[in-house]
Amino acid sequence: MAQPTHQWQPPERGWREQDLSDLPENGNRYEIIDGSLHVTPPASPEHHELADEIRMALRQAAPAGWRVIREIGVHVSGGNLIPDLTALRPGAPRGRMWAEPVDIGLVVEVESAASRRHDRFTKPALYAEARIPHYWRVERGNFGPVVYRYRLGEGEHYELLGTLGPDDPVNVDEPWPMKLDPSAWPR
Repeated sequence: MAQPTHQWQPPERGWREQDLSDLPENGNRYEIIDGSLHVTPPASPEHHELADEIRMALRQAAPAGWRVIREIGVHVSGGNLIPDLTALRPGAPRGRMWAEPVDIGLVVEVESAASRRHDRFTKPALYAEARIPHYWRVERGNFGPVVYRYRLGEGEHYELLGTLGPDDPVNVDEPWPMKLDPSAWPR
């Protein structure tokens, strides 16, 4: 029988950010939600390729000073999340592993089978509570990617701005004006 390569015990109190440094660097994504540890297995190469294409589209259109970062941590109430992409505002501090919501204009989650529920329910609620103004959820459909674009509405909830499919190049305004064309992205 195989022996575990890393032995750890959960903390007696809830999980905290400092506990993450004790976990192995094995490609898993470790996030804390209300003191509970959530582990997502490494994403597929197709997932990363799609995230890279979206990042490139955002970066090419970004105004001066904006940065688009893959898998930087975000502080939220009661935890730490790691979106696939984060658009950081001009002046956001550099060299930090965890960004503050006030420094973020957009978070993007590319769905996978292992992250679907969190990307649709848990994470948007926490991002909205943190007052992050825009959230995109990207599904890899049979005919190409579909982008669900949300804006923070009244209270702490996102409102659907629109859905962008593989045959729908569209001009968007969030977090800055640009043209998005998912037909150019991998399926």
